[in-house]
Amino acid sequence: MAKKPLKLVFLDRDGVINEFPGNGRYVTKVSDFHFIPGSLEAIRILTEEGFTIFVVSNQAGVGKGIFTEKKLQQINNKMLNGIKKAGGKVKKVFYATARSDENSPMRKPNIGSVRAAVKMMGTTMAAVKNAYFVGDTEVDIQAGKNAGMKTIFVLSGREDCVYMR
Repeated sequence: MAKKPLKLVFLDRDGVINEFPGNGRYVTKVSDFHFIPGSLEAIRILTEEGFTIFVVSNQAGVGKGIFTEKKLQQINNKMLNGIKKAGGKVKKVFYATARSDENSPMRKPNIGSVRAAVKMMGTTMAAVKNAYFVGDTEVDIQAGKNAGMKTIFVLSGREDCVYMR
């Protein structure tokens, strides 16, 4: 009997799950975090359909000293609690706190977070060929493409919709 392919989805955070705070701005405290209407329902449906969900987020504000990793964890806890309360489940949140001028393997468009998720699942990178990466920036879409995933571009207002091959 053939093994069923893993159903994986990787979600960016700001602009996909929660409201994008604006260019050059960050969600720096729990009270700044607001779910996008429909995002909780979408995550619940993905969970009900058997998808394993990971959140992958660049959070350079920590690396720049704008807010602390402790604050980031508090914000992520609010997100995870809201998702759980709505009937959804996130397997793990991966975040890169490095600044964009640092060459961190965890920072999108690099795929260190995807590799870590694959390792956590006990599988290989071949498993992500049927996975989805959902994001609202070219960097998100490039990360998905770099990992060999199908990509979904969300219009959050951060970037214009352009056709990407």
